Amino acid sequence: MTPSSNGTRATRDWSFTLHLQEKLTPEQADTVDGLDGFCDGRISRVESPGRTRFSCLFEAETLTAAVADALSRFEDFPGVLVRSVELDAIALDGNGMATPAVVPAPPPLTGAP
Repeated sequence: MTPSSNGTRATRDWSFTLHLQEKLTPEQADTVDGLDGFCDGRISRVESPGRTRFSCLFEAETLTAAVADALSRFEDFPGVLVRSVELDAIALDGNGMATPAVVPAPPPLTGAP
C-alpha cells in the first residue's frame, strides 16, 4: 500500500469483475479496443459464449472508489451497460475481505483428530 496524497489514508489494489448486460457486438469490441480508458492494463475484456465481462484491478483508497473509477470508463462507451459487480472468493481473499461472515469457512476435514 502507498500513502495517498492527503497523507491520512493508504491506497491499495482492488480486484473485481464487471459483468455487462449484453455481450459486446463486434463493432463495440472494436470501439472498446480504441478507448484510452480501456488500454492502461487495469481493465481487461473477457469474452465467453453469450457474455462479456471485464476483469479489473484498480488502485484506490476504497473498493467503492475503485469500482467508481472502473465504471467511469463506460461513460465514453454509449450503449453498453454494466449489469453487476462481482467479487468472487478469490477476489475477496485477494482484497483482504475473506472472513467467515463473507466467505464461509471450509468444512472440517473428516477423520481429523
